[in-house]
Amino acid sequence: MMNMTDMVKQLLIINIIFFIGSYLMPGLTDVLALRYFENEKFRLWQPITHMFMHGGLMHIFFNMFALVSFGSALEQMWGGKKFLFFYMSCGLGSALLHTGVSYYEVHDTLGYVAHLNLSSTEIQTFLNTDFSLLFGDNGKMLAGKAYSILERVDANQQDFEYLAKAAQLSRVSAVGASGAIYGLLVAFAFLFPNAELALMFIPMPIKAKYFVPGILLVDLFLGLKGDSLFGGGGTGVAHFAHIGGAICGFLIIWYWNKNQFNKNRWDR
Repeated sequence: MMNMTDMVKQLLIINIIFFIGSYLMPGLTDVLALRYFENEKFRLWQPITHMFMHGGLMHIFFNMFALVSFGSALEQMWGGKKFLFFYMSCGLGSALLHTGVSYYEVHDTLGYVAHLNLSSTEIQTFLNTDFSLLFGDNGKMLAGKAYSILERVDANQQDFEYLAKAAQLSRVSAVGASGAIYGLLVAFAFLFPNAELALMFIPMPIKAKYFVPGILLVDLFLGLKGDSLFGGGGTGVAHFAHIGGAICGFLIIWYWNKNQFNKNRWDR
């Protein structure tokens, strides 16, 4: 088995520290997870920090297993700095596509209530409202900003449901290194297409050039059905973070290969 390289080892340690920290300080996830940019909890550092946060033991295990398995081979070829640039770029590409899809879904949903002529401030009020807290024990809506706006525009039940859906979509957070990992998978398949992979959840070895496209198609299919393969299941959005990392990884490795960038190693 290939020895773990230095940058991969450092990334592994950082991810483990963040994972333990999220259990010792539960509020850490709320601050470092990637939030939708129109949500009041969004912070500029989240597109970076979210890729070091994970939602559970199996989530971090599979991501770190892939990081060590595929990342070490790539770092040996590229060197540490170039590998880190690639890894972080794929993570950011993942966040970008995830956010773009979130924007489309939120505003597509808001399009169904366009007839209410809500101002941008009123829309922000709803996007940052926890609709589960709007009702009292008697089932009646509590007085507040959201109540006042709904009363003013004379919103009906269907309008309310669309606003609640848009708010729910805008409140979903994303965590995990999966986007960066998908970039590594794509790069590995690009550079070592005939390498046979014997992974724990595959009963027989399969070449990288078949495994990686296959896992992308399966994840996309399950993601569209609301059950993403490697984390974020049920959100209906997280699979695009994986695809975003894969696309970014492909574009970078294609550009490097086209320009023979591999000959100009950044370090060793």
